Amino acid sequence: MELHDVWFVLIAVLWTGYFFLEGFDFGVGVLTKLLARDRREKRVLINTIGPVWDGNEVWLLSAGGATFAAFPEWYATLFSGFYLPLLLILICLIIRGVAFEYRVKRSGERWQTNWEHAIFWCSLLPAFLWGVAFGNIVGGVAIDADKEYVGGVLDLLNPYALLGGVVTLTLFTFHGTVFAGLKTVGEIRERARGLALRLGAVTAVAALGFLLWTQADHGKTAGAVLLGVAVLALLAALGAVAKGREGWAFALSGLTIVASVAMLFVSLFPNVMPSTLDPEWSLTAANSASSPYTLKIMTWCAGIATPVVLLYQGWTYWVFRKRIGTHHLAEAH
Repeated sequence: MELHDVWFVLIAVLWTGYFFLEGFDFGVGVLTKLLARDRREKRVLINTIGPVWDGNEVWLLSAGGATFAAFPEWYATLFSGFYLPLLLILICLIIRGVAFEYRVKRSGERWQTNWEHAIFWCSLLPAFLWGVAFGNIVGGVAIDADKEYVGGVLDLLNPYALLGGVVTLTLFTFHGTVFAGLKTVGEIRERARGLALRLGAVTAVAALGFLLWTQADHGKTAGAVLLGVAVLALLAALGAVAKGREGWAFALSGLTIVASVAMLFVSLFPNVMPSTLDPEWSLTAANSASSPYTLKIMTWCAGIATPVVLLYQGWTYWVFRKRIGTHHLAEAH
């Protein structure tokens, strides 16, 4: 296997890790409107992801940085062609992070309500737009002979990509609902279980349609296997939710995300951005990669740094592993 193929796999792993981890905290952000009944319950939900949300975003930074260094042509075409939606995602992530920190700085009703609105919308929009972006990456966009995107913003809003956005939004929200059930006690936990069952049914329909569409367009054996894994894992997650086994449900909803993202990258390879104008103009792992020397240095750095990152992030989750409820909140907050 060539180094550029290795780095394609590594970038796929980084994006998979990002969607697995950031997926549930996007979902929890959406749940501040769907599940929480009052401000105390919103505080509980936000506190479930408070210690980890910023660490989850490290995976996005790593994926973007690795793409820039390993596949500069891919990075340039992607970020110039998808400039507006990616800028909107970036703005949402900035506002969302500020909202988590500033919401508790003042006790005024209007102040806290506005930041809560920001948390909701800045969780919902990226969860949807990431699906739209990856739907276009896998489905193909208008790339010319100079490897530049020549379409418009409206071209990105095609049916396949929009369905991808619906899938990521519903799947991340379902994942977040299962996480909320895993991390809370009392009424919130019980309501999270009921909401997860309803959301899971909607997610299953949307995800099955999107993955079948992907498989029909690309038709790879590995993709078919991953499609089966994703569907079975989602159904098993629903079964675990119904039995109150939140730990298993979270692991299985996570496996659904992992299998789905893996299927997208399997369907994409060896391309990194297919051209709908001419297959010969597509960006591939080979023609968009950096030099072998650059990739070799990156491989050594990743081999040293990645285990350290995984260890400290795993330690963070272990430290903050206990459930919380409204009775844990300080009244004077």
